[in-house]
Amino acid sequence: MRAALVGDGIAASLTPAMHEAEGAAQGLAYRYERYDTATEPWNARTLAEILEHAESEGLCGLNVTHPHKTRVGACLDALEGPAGELGTVNTVVLRDGKRIGHTTDYSGFAMALEQRRLPVRGARIIQFGAGGAGAATALALLDAGAAVTLVDTAAERASALAARLARIRPDAPVTVMSPDKVDLSQAEGALNATPIGMKAYPGMPFDPGHLPVGAWVADIVYFPLETALIRSASDLGMTVMNGGAMAVYQAVTAFELLTGHAANADRMQRHFQTLIDRQNLDQGQSVA
Repeated sequence: MRAALVGDGIAASLTPAMHEAEGAAQGLAYRYERYDTATEPWNARTLAEILEHAESEGLCGLNVTHPHKTRVGACLDALEGPAGELGTVNTVVLRDGKRIGHTTDYSGFAMALEQRRLPVRGARIIQFGAGGAGAATALALLDAGAAVTLVDTAAERASALAARLARIRPDAPVTVMSPDKVDLSQAEGALNATPIGMKAYPGMPFDPGHLPVGAWVADIVYFPLETALIRSASDLGMTVMNGGAMAVYQAVTAFELLTGHAANADRMQRHFQTLIDRQNLDQGQSVA
């Protein structure tokens, strides 16, 4: 059984190792590959060609990451669940000659919110980022009872997502805020759903010091696990949620979709932490 991750600059992704470790623990002959579309030979192929290659190789499916989550749907036969509502896909199941798209970002973030027990219902949340992952996290926040305000450096992207969310959740409170007029003073929580904070995109999307007392901060970036945003918010004594739980829970759901076998979430969490510790040691970072 084989699967692959498709995206730009995915050499450091922990997804392949998490999937293969869970497969090995279940006694599955499961190989998980990388199709890095920023490097040869994958950068010379269209998404349609990559899907055709995966099918010809007999892969059971693909995980899809930046920048393809909102693009791959056009190459698929159907989108299920939140993927169909949002038009964003991070998991493609290849089975019986069909290509079926799913988003496990939605379930992964929803499960992370539940695990961390962040106060969401009735809360005013500002989300930075309205891309593929941001669409899923925004819907999860709305479905959990939050009022969501979207901020994106591409204002039209935030407006388009807000319009889509308003169509699929007509009674859900969703608004847009201009990136040059961000006001955090009334927010009860703030989420980074952008790549800012990753090694390739250093910095913070906003200053958590501008949030009111009692507000929480969450980040979907998981490497580094302690982003500049999470570190700054922690130093201010705020409740925080890093991207680790979402990374694990989306992988748990994706594993089952791709292999047909239920994953052990606790085991995948332990292996994820082992991988993070190993990367930190390799980079000379403390894991205390």
